[in-house]
Amino acid sequence: MSTEIRLSLLDPQGMKLEAFTPSGHSVIMDAAPEAGGRNEGPRPMEMLLVALAGCTAMDVLSILRKKRQPLEGFSMEVRGERASEHPKVYTDIDVLYVVKGNVDPQALVRAIELSVTKYCSVSAMLRKTARIRYRYRVEPTTPGAEPVEGEYGLEEAPASA
Repeated sequence: MSTEIRLSLLDPQGMKLEAFTPSGHSVIMDAAPEAGGRNEGPRPMEMLLVALAGCTAMDVLSILRKKRQPLEGFSMEVRGERASEHPKVYTDIDVLYVVKGNVDPQALVRAIELSVTKYCSVSAMLRKTARIRYRYRVEPTTPGAEPVEGEYGLEEAPASA
């Protein structure tokens, strides 16, 4: 399975780039001013975290819907720590899934597990260099119900660790 991305320089004096995907979409990337850019788009390393969040979110949402969970809202927070020396790869990543609704926490944990261990190729690639922590919070909509928080524990360390 092959994927071809086309990329064009938009600013001959700077670093602003436009990437075109096979699905017919484009994304603008740029560098910070101190690196020759104008800050007119996300950085490539930021896009890796966006890709991780999008990949696992789509998996988890699909699985929860198949399980007919009463999902009323969904958001994520993803934070990454990078190595101090070049290449400055991500070494630690924290993923937090926030689900609103009277969702069974065990159904959410299973959806996260399936995403992490079977479906999310971005997660599988990033785990080769980074420790990824997967946390979740269920915010029930039933009056008086308390939020449920937890962590999915993957017993796997990066190859370089």
